Amino acid sequence: MAETPKPSLSVGDLANIDGQLAATDRLLERNYPGDDGSRQPVHTVYVPADRFTPSFAADWGAQALATAAGHGGLVRLGTMLGQDNALAEAVAARVETKLNTEPVEDLRLDFEDGFGDRGDDAEDAAAVAAASAVAASVAAGSAPPFIGIRFKCFEAPTRARGLRTLDLFVSGLAAAGELPEGLVLTLPKVTTVAQVQAMDYAVSRLEEVHSLPAGRLRFEVQVETPQLILGPDGTSPVAQLPHAVPGRISGLHYGTYDYSASLQISAEYQSMEHPVADFAKEVMQLAVAGTGIRLSDGSTNIIPVGDNVENAWQLHGRLVRRSLERGFYQGWDLHPAQLPSRFAATYAFYRQGLPAAAARLRNYVERTEGGVMDEPATARALAAFVLRGVQCGAVGADEVQALAGVGIPQLTALAHPRLATTSNS
Repeated sequence: MAETPKPSLSVGDLANIDGQLAATDRLLERNYPGDDGSRQPVHTVYVPADRFTPSFAADWGAQALATAAGHGGLVRLGTMLGQDNALAEAVAARVETKLNTEPVEDLRLDFEDGFGDRGDDAEDAAAVAAASAVAASVAAGSAPPFIGIRFKCFEAPTRARGLRTLDLFVSGLAAAGELPEGLVLTLPKVTTVAQVQAMDYAVSRLEEVHSLPAGRLRFEVQVETPQLILGPDGTSPVAQLPHAVPGRISGLHYGTYDYSASLQISAEYQSMEHPVADFAKEVMQLAVAGTGIRLSDGSTNIIPVGDNVENAWQLHGRLVRRSLERGFYQGWDLHPAQLPSRFAATYAFYRQGLPAAAARLRNYVERTEGGVMDEPATARALAAFVLRGVQCGAVGADEVQALAGVGIPQLTALAHPRLATTSNS
């Protein structure tokens, strides 16, 4: 009988390899932590900062429901978006609940394009008032789960103004008490890595001044300039951002119209589905893969008002679905009448995909042979898909339990196994 082979590599050899890969191990641990498993909003609503009141979200929900009622109801909206009767009815019931209870998931009080240049005194007063209004709405329980501001960009003409508004808003919130759990800050019109590094410095200083934990003030970067996709040296600055300020950036948001206009796309053809938009967003996806940074698509400026409600709903619903299919689980909404089509298209996406995803998950968990042999990476994607559907209200935990045979804790562990391993270690 032949002698059983023994390993040829020595302990020293293995230690040498570990030494060679130590830097890689540190890079993967620090810069590619994966998604943190927390909820991601399905949309961001923008409103001029001085128009926000504690009843804002409820007001938008009421307007959205009134618009739907005036055009045949939410079931009819579903059929307009291509849903069969059973799906349209199931979606409509959940959308109605959503619009009554949580019509806005993420709100940005806008001090940039939506506010304009009104002079320093007016913007100072608005920034202070915004902080007070946000703190009051959070305390009253009427604020969306995610809320914050977009301030002016860090280009030379507006840099000081943007920083002052950021400072006044954060300082006002800090003075009012604990910062909102879902606080979001948005840095627009970024063109270079240095601007993001400057933002990192600014929020680090604010953390120090207000005795906040390091890393508490994360921020979004708006990708709306071609210079961020392709820099002057031929590299992609957006791909450098996660590694220039690890852990600080929470999301990249695509800016449809600024980006398209910068590439000389005529106004008629500026769209979330233009080829230049798809290219930029594909670069964004590659840039943040594995980093835990979330992605958001942009907006459509075709608004459901007047005689254009139904055509605009069909367009918006199709674009929302298109984004979801391409891995962009968030987008921008600009008007209350866009909320019905946002949630109807989103809920249909998850409800249509639930039976097949749940069946494959059950087969994977129970080691049952099915028509598809899923590997762990695909199982993670299936679980993440179902979990997103639960988090936004499209499907219920009871439905997942019945179809997939797993509860939310197990579903979360399947979607984010690294987090489960960390929590158990």
